[in-house]
Amino acid sequence: MTDLTLYHNPRCSKSRAALQILEERGLTPSIVRYLETPLSVSELHSLIKKLGISPRQLLRTGEDAYSELGLSDQTLTDQQILEAMASHPKLIERPILVAGERAVVGRPPEKVLEILP
Repeated sequence: MTDLTLYHNPRCSKSRAALQILEERGLTPSIVRYLETPLSVSELHSLIKKLGISPRQLLRTGEDAYSELGLSDQTLTDQQILEAMASHPKLIERPILVAGERAVVGRPPEKVLEILP
């Protein structure tokens, strides 16, 4: 069985629902509370690679920090966006499930099922 890691915010209903979906299938992922233990730029880069998306696609555009930091600026580099997410983890979309070398953003929560072995 592939190890599962859930990047989780227990205050988020989508994140709680994704965890419940996994638990209902008898799966117990490692939980990373990324707001308490922020990811480094290199960890975020690895996660983006597994997701197969750009850093911009992982941004939560509704967060205050998004506008405060001017992250809608399309000239920002991927590195600048990763640095913003590392410094302000609330900007990271959630939940994220990682299974081996694959990952998915659980929006809607049922998307976590797509990468289960």
